Amino acid sequence: MTYLFILLAYFIGAIPSSVWFGKSFYNIDIREHGSGNAGATNTIRILGKRIGFTVLFIDILKAWFATTVLSELAGNQSIEYMLALGLVAVLGHIFPIYVGFRGGKGIASLLGVIIAIHPLASLFSVIVFLICLIISRFVSLSSIISACSFPLLLIFHFKNENNSLLIFSFMVAILVIFTHKKNIERLFKKEESRVNLPKKIFRRKSKNRRN
Repeated sequence: MTYLFILLAYFIGAIPSSVWFGKSFYNIDIREHGSGNAGATNTIRILGKRIGFTVLFIDILKAWFATTVLSELAGNQSIEYMLALGLVAVLGHIFPIYVGFRGGKGIASLLGVIIAIHPLASLFSVIVFLICLIISRFVSLSSIISACSFPLLLIFHFKNENNSLLIFSFMVAILVIFTHKKNIERLFKKEESRVNLPKKIFRRKSKNRRN
């Protein structure tokens, strides 16, 4: 029965919301446009903020659901089992069976797992992401730095001593770097696309510099 829930976690994580929304409302495959990624960032660029942020919410929610609700239904809420469910859901997002195993990079889904396991660490990781995004305007670079900060936060700030969680945190960093290989290449070649942030942010930054 325990393995049945792990399989269910995969099928929930594999729900390709960006691909389904693109085909349902615009008759396009999101993976054939923009960066070619089936994640929220590319969805925002191609399909707009409304659908893009809906995809972001779904990608976070499905991994959170797999980690918390499925573990409760299975009657096993040990940290190891919850992490296993969450990781399988993330792998489902990256390799979704519904659309030929071509999914997203798993950033939002990883956030859903971290929210379920360690809400405070997830909050700090989001703050790191936002700071990096405001400074660099690279979603990929911000995601990598945020993921790499996760194990450091657990070790040095939260003084975490749970070996399973620490191993998972390093797996998160490695997985994010692995799924962003092409982005890293484009960053070195100075070909990576920047996101357009609200102009108010940059006005405030320029005013602060003058003051």
